[in-house]
Amino acid sequence: MTSRNAIAGVNSGYVLEQYDKFLQDPSSVDEATRRFFASWTPSASELAQNNGTSSNGAAVAAAISAPTIDKIVGAVNYAQSIREYGHLGAQLDPLGTPPPGDPAIEMASHGISADDLRSLPASLIGGPLAQRAQNALEATEQLRRIYAATSGFDFDHIRLPEEREWLRNAVETGQFASLPDPRDLLEQLTEVEVFERFIHRIFPGKHRFSIEGLDILVPMLDTIVGTLAEQGERNILLGMAHRGRLNVLAHILDKPYKQILAEFKDPVQPRKFRDDLGWTGDVKYHMGSTREMHEGVPVDVMVRLAPNPSHLEAVNPVVEGMARAAGTDTSKAGAPVFNPKITQPILIHGDAAFPGQGIVAETLNLSQLPGYWTGGTIHIITNNQLGFTTEPTDARSTLYASDLAKGFKMPVVHVNADDPEACIAAARMACAYRRRFGKDFVIDLIGYRRYGHNEGDEPNFTQPLMYQTIDQHPSVRALWQEELVERGAITEGDAHALVDAKMQALQDVFESLDPEKDIVDYRPEAPVPGTARRVKTAVPIKRLRALNQSLLTFPEDFTLHPKLVKATKRRRDALNDSSAHVIEWATAEDLALASILEEGTAVRMTGQDAERGTFSQRHSVFHDVKTGSTFTPLQALPQATAAYEIHNSPLSEGAALGFEYGYNVQESCRLVIWEAQYGDFDNGGQTIIDEFVVSARAKFGQTPSLVMLLPHGYEGAGPDHSSARLERFLQMAADTNLRIANATTAAQYFHLLRRQALLLGTDPLPLIVMTPKSLLRNPLVASSLSELANGHWQPVIDDIDAKPDAIHRVILGSGKIMLDLMTSKQRADHPEVALIRVEQLYPFPSEDLAPIIERYTNAGEIVWAQEEPENMGAWEFARPLLTDLLDGRLPGHLPLHYLGRPRSSSPAEGSSAAHSFNQAALIEQAFAGEPFNREAKTVSARAGARAEA
Repeated sequence: MTSRNAIAGVNSGYVLEQYDKFLQDPSSVDEATRRFFASWTPSASELAQNNGTSSNGAAVAAAISAPTIDKIVGAVNYAQSIREYGHLGAQLDPLGTPPPGDPAIEMASHGISADDLRSLPASLIGGPLAQRAQNALEATEQLRRIYAATSGFDFDHIRLPEEREWLRNAVETGQFASLPDPRDLLEQLTEVEVFERFIHRIFPGKHRFSIEGLDILVPMLDTIVGTLAEQGERNILLGMAHRGRLNVLAHILDKPYKQILAEFKDPVQPRKFRDDLGWTGDVKYHMGSTREMHEGVPVDVMVRLAPNPSHLEAVNPVVEGMARAAGTDTSKAGAPVFNPKITQPILIHGDAAFPGQGIVAETLNLSQLPGYWTGGTIHIITNNQLGFTTEPTDARSTLYASDLAKGFKMPVVHVNADDPEACIAAARMACAYRRRFGKDFVIDLIGYRRYGHNEGDEPNFTQPLMYQTIDQHPSVRALWQEELVERGAITEGDAHALVDAKMQALQDVFESLDPEKDIVDYRPEAPVPGTARRVKTAVPIKRLRALNQSLLTFPEDFTLHPKLVKATKRRRDALNDSSAHVIEWATAEDLALASILEEGTAVRMTGQDAERGTFSQRHSVFHDVKTGSTFTPLQALPQATAAYEIHNSPLSEGAALGFEYGYNVQESCRLVIWEAQYGDFDNGGQTIIDEFVVSARAKFGQTPSLVMLLPHGYEGAGPDHSSARLERFLQMAADTNLRIANATTAAQYFHLLRRQALLLGTDPLPLIVMTPKSLLRNPLVASSLSELANGHWQPVIDDIDAKPDAIHRVILGSGKIMLDLMTSKQRADHPEVALIRVEQLYPFPSEDLAPIIERYTNAGEIVWAQEEPENMGAWEFARPLLTDLLDGRLPGHLPLHYLGRPRSSSPAEGSSAAHSFNQAALIEQAFAGEPFNREAKTVSARAGARAEA
């Protein structure tokens, strides 16, 4: 029994307060409570010291005995425990595993019995149920039937009172519990099951990652899509792994059975080889699809399933980015306007992947950030209680697969996948909660997996007992059929006839297949050859000066930091002389973006510290030093005809980059830029890079044009702040899937960004830019206004100081190393060396490079110089291309050598002194009189041997 010391708290205060109201005005409490209080026999008590909880504490204390208070407090605590911990007593596993339970949801733990509860009024329990119950026992029994049945409502972590009250009311009123027509649900479940059985029979052994054991997912999605369409959502975006994906494609996306079955048949088809644009396609359970709903509503609804690789959760941030883009209006100047009510993301997770893959947590963290909020996501964990073969005890450190979401204060409903009514109710609640609060909602759909990880896998090897149960367990369709037969809604004959009809319909489709006609080719059209070369990126001087003036116009009451006052003064003067090389990198970027906005292309830029720029170079958002208010010139630009936004991202690469990729492919007409704090940090986004950025065109038929700005350059900052891993991008470059640049002048960067924006509609490709760090303010990088107004993107920059007849050594290179060579002390003493900058690394500019090399008719050797180790950087990519070029244009004349650091497992020296020493040695070797004396000769010989091999 609860001690008397334990009752002098919130619960006793509540009871005393209610009794106090009764004493002063009996009509102030409900009838059942009046009857209860009226029947008490007053007795002496020591509860008068209740800290003033009741305004009439002495009278209350005299009226209520301590044992009675104990029972009341016990009843209130018992009811609250059911609400908070009832999910621990719910039968959530369809296979019958007993729930873990908890003492808090047992009467005895609160010192009360059924008789005690029967003697107390239902009003003590509170909530909607109290109004329908005769006493506290009846009310708590109803609570147990709700909170500890086949749904577990996990809301105790929700901190906002309004949300808690809404959730409790939604659960206890049962407002979302009404089912659609039970026969319609049976028909849906029959379609789901028969589809899987048919494929299993016709294509034995082929992987399909069936939905069986979680069949109810399809009716749940159908309910969500229908509810959202009724609410006026125009874009419904789905992301999911491969488990059950084919069934979702067929019955939610309406992908024709003919197309799915033709893809399973997978005939060899003669296809013309295309060397202009790669196409591999992907397995059928990775592909996406789109469905347009035209049902007489004023606004059509688009339902889209994003393609997703076998990296199960990689699609999460991609879908969020797509949702943000679909709901964002960028048609007017200023900041874009996001409307969360026109787009809805739905993410379907695996139970092992949800807690196991870090990108899930990264994506959940985006949910309430201003630059990434999508109005709330509905998450469904398709919980088959296994990984591949790994059980939960080895897969996670939490009780539930969904517990990660609790840290982000997201409501969770655990639901037994064999209870269709409970599952549909959870789906409806998720839609309503998201609509009301604009936040994420998680459904932990607990089922099982009828077969192994794939249909060729034998699960009995590792889970024999579990699969003995599954083998005997009826499907949810069979269980629902049995329920309807018991209700008298259908006969068993009706149900069997329905199965036979669905099976025959699939058989008819299969027999009518013509795979060559029924398979859809997702490959995008190839751009017109030479499109990128024909783009005019120059902007007239008059326009540039006007844009610059607008960008430097601040509100009258805005106080800049004193250092920025000087910087803006320099920028204001920079465009006065059209020939002076004073336009720095950041100024060129600002002018490029301003001109892009002026021409009607919206711009979104994000990244770690992108607003200011990691190196204090950008200052896209200015902060008033007196008030802290902000001003974004590109949003106040009077010439702009489209929106601009820039956001500091969370400290994430995977989810942040995936979000921008999704935003980009959803609204490909907008220029989307992601910047890494340091280029090396793209390591954290490697899955997104590999699976989407570089390969989605070949696999899924998507046409991304995302810009990645990756600070790159060796300056003694150590292995993790030097290299943006250029070699990785070059290694994955094929079939014209990327543009990779290492620009060394502000004008080059200006034209590069403008070219990217102008090609969005005609030749979209991702753009990977190795951006500078120390060079951001190097005078040699600065450009003139004339170069912006009259120039264009140059894939190769020749040595303007070289006298062709005097050149004996031609050094090719890319990025900072070339400027180090150009500014070195040895440069002036060696007029026989020409320095040629290769600014575009992919597509490799052989056509531009060949005539430049041919100018140097007296050259005796070609040298590729780089600051990266020999097995990194561009050398191993460029070497065979340069060899082919030299053999084809100048056969037998020019040997090709390598100049750079030796092969290494680490990108750079950890010591700035060691870096400086090695960099100086490279410069010295570059200008050596004899071809690579001493150490350099050894390096060159090794490179030559490989070339001969």
